[in-house]
Formats: sequence, structure tokens, C-alpha cells
Amino acid sequence: MTAHSTATPSRVGMVLRVTSGNFMEMFDFFLFGFYATAIAKTFFPAENEVASLMLTLMTFGAGFLMRPLGAIVLGAYVDRVGRRQGLIVTLGLMALGTILIACVPGYASIGALAPALVLAGRLLQGFSAGAELGGVSVYLAEMATPGNKGFYVSWQSASQQVAIIVAAALGYGLNLWFTPAEMGAWGWRIPFFIGCLIVPVLFVIRRTLQETEEFKRRTHKPDLRTILRSMLDNWGLVLAGMLLVALTTVSFYLITIYTPTFGKAVLKLGGSDSLIVTLCVGLSNFIWLPVMGALSDRVGRRPLLIVFAVLTMASAYPAMRWLVADPSFEKMLAVELWLSFLYGSYNGAMVVALTEVMPVSVRTAGFSLAYSLATAVFGGFTPAIATALIETSGDKAAPALWMSFAAACSLGATLVLYRRYHARGGDWRRRPDPQYP
Repeated sequence: MTAHSTATPSRVGMVLRVTSGNFMEMFDFFLFGFYATAIAKTFFPAENEVASLMLTLMTFGAGFLMRPLGAIVLGAYVDRVGRRQGLIVTLGLMALGTILIACVPGYASIGALAPALVLAGRLLQGFSAGAELGGVSVYLAEMATPGNKGFYVSWQSASQQVAIIVAAALGYGLNLWFTPAEMGAWGWRIPFFIGCLIVPVLFVIRRTLQETEEFKRRTHKPDLRTILRSMLDNWGLVLAGMLLVALTTVSFYLITIYTPTFGKAVLKLGGSDSLIVTLCVGLSNFIWLPVMGALSDRVGRRPLLIVFAVLTMASAYPAMRWLVADPSFEKMLAVELWLSFLYGSYNGAMVVALTEVMPVSVRTAGFSLAYSLATAVFGGFTPAIATALIETSGDKAAPALWMSFAAACSLGATLVLYRRYHARGGDWRRRPDPQYP
């Protein structure tokens, strides 16, 4: 057997092991968003249904406020002790948050302690997720074969789509087996318990990870103080990175986490219809992400980032207006698949670009901080912002304006980042120097 034939399965296994935690993170996040209505009634009862839902969505978004802190603390830990050990720690913290949300009794049983514990679970999940995504992306970038970094790193986001597909399929099955009343009372907890059962398997899988050769070769392991100083020295880069990620976070949470709520509460479509659409979106994302990641290896990151940011600005609101004018399952599927194409094409190039512009010694912390800030400022509160925009404006297509605004921010960041790189003698057709700026 040749070296090449043994290397390929080995690398496939490495990708599967490192992305397993990403699956868990998005599985839980999707469940919280999809069952937001039931969670609102269980933990945040209020006389006004919209107020109850908003409290739930704000709790969902609150977890993202912990991401920047997790990005710095856990990201520094990953950069200091290694990718493998750091990813095991983030998975453990994420599991604790999941178990807490799954097992907390409702407001009727323990009163105000119930929503407080759910909030604590979300904050713990957010803290761990702050470094999980960055750690996975950096690991994939460092293990990639020459000329294929975009393709390898794209599997970080692609693994999240598998979680969306599994969670949507599970929800669809539960809707067939149980009545709406049963799902609202206790059935919504079943997927969370299933998530808890998956955790031990993921621990076994992730413990078999090998440390990346690039990290092993490094002689300097920065401590937390050094990393904080580097983040302050490179604050402009972190800010630009945050804006670069804005379109990714807003579009993802809009077309996946918010879609079931939008379909049921705004378009008045059936819960099963919304789940089928979400499942199809997950499949579409899964296809476009690695395809566009590989394309970015051939044509460069910058062209894809610019083209799909502009396409989003031009088409998101008209597409959404067409949908809400006469809602139907077919039209919702068509619009969501178009938005999925825009998301997958942009994100396929964006994630690898963000790993490349961060200084090597603080790559995980820098990536994680930029991504976490974008999620906290833009993406995490997208379901709540979308609900508020519709409520205040009366325009059911208003969430698309939020997506267009994020696209404008990302377009500006792309132009600034690559103009600065070109000014330093770089060529956007090749990947940027990891030491930039």
C-alpha cells in the first residue's frame, strides 16, 4: 500500500474527529432556536406571547456575549497547550451547558431559578464555543495539504450543517410521533437528552486526535498576558476580522436557527414545512461550503468575498419580499436555498481567509476573538433582531435588511483588509502571509 493511499483515510479521520465538537455545538444551538416557543412557555412565561418569545431569544443571544471572553481565555489556552488538549476542554464545558439546559425543571416547578439556570447553561455554552470554532478552524488549516487549505477549513462549517440536518430530521420525526401539546409540554426535551447521550461518544472520538505538526514545531508558546498584548497591538485587524465575519454569522442564524420560528410564527406555515426547509438548507450549505472553499484555493479568497457580499446586498430583501407577499412552502424553500447559496459561497472563502490574516503565535485566540465578536454583535442576536424588526416595522421581510447591512459591513472589511495586504506587496490571488499585518 502506498503512502498516498494511507494518508487520505488518515486525514479524513482527522477531519471527522476534530469537527465532532462543532457538530455538538450547532446541534444544541439549533434545538434552542427551533423549540424557542416551547422553551419560552416552560421557562419564561408571560402574559404577552411576543414578550415571552423575546425573553427566550435574548437568552439564546446572551450566550454569544460570553464568546469573546471564551475566545481570549480558552483561545490563549489552545495556543499555549496545544490544539488537541484545548479542544477536549472546550467540548467538556459545552457538554455541561447542554446537560444543564436539558435537565432544568420548568418555571412552574422551581420559579425564577429555572430561567436563571437556563441562562447559566447558555452562558457556559457560549464561553466554550468562543474557542471551539477557532480551535477547529486553526487545526484544519494547520493539517491541510499544500494548495488545499480552503477546502480543508471549509469542513469546520460543513460539520455544523450535518448537525442542522440531524436536528431537523429528528424534530420532523418527533412532530409525527407526538401531538403539538405533548411537544410543547415535554417532548422538546427529547432532542436535548439525545444530545447528552452523544457527548460520551464525542469525548472518545476527540481524545484520539493527534497534535498538528505545525504546532509541535513551534518553540514559542505565548501566555495569556502576551496574547492580550498582541490582541491590543492588532486591534485594527481584530475589528476588520469581526466585520469580515458579520455576513457569515447573520446569514447562518437567519437561514437556520430563525427559519423554523419565521415559518411558523410569521408566515403561518406548518411546523413540518419549516423543518423540511431547514433540512434542505442544511444539505445545501453542506454542498456549497467545501465546493466554494476549494474554488477559493484556485481563484483566491478576495473575488469570492466581494462577489457574494454584493449579491447578498442586491438580492436578499427582494427575495424576502417575494416570499412574504404570498407565503407558501415552495416559495420559502426557493428563497432559503438562494440565501443558502449566498451564505455557503461567502463562508467557504471567509473562514480560511480569517485563519490566514492572523499572526501565527496567537492564531487561535485572534481568529476566535474576531469571530466571537461578530457573533456577539451581529449573528447571535439575529433571531431577536429579526423578531423586533418585524414587530416594530410591520414589514415581514425586514430581517433581510439586517442581512444586507451585514453584507455591507463584510464588503467594506474585505476591501480594507486586502488593500492593506496589497500595499505590503502581497498578491490577493495567493493566500496572505500568516504573519500579516
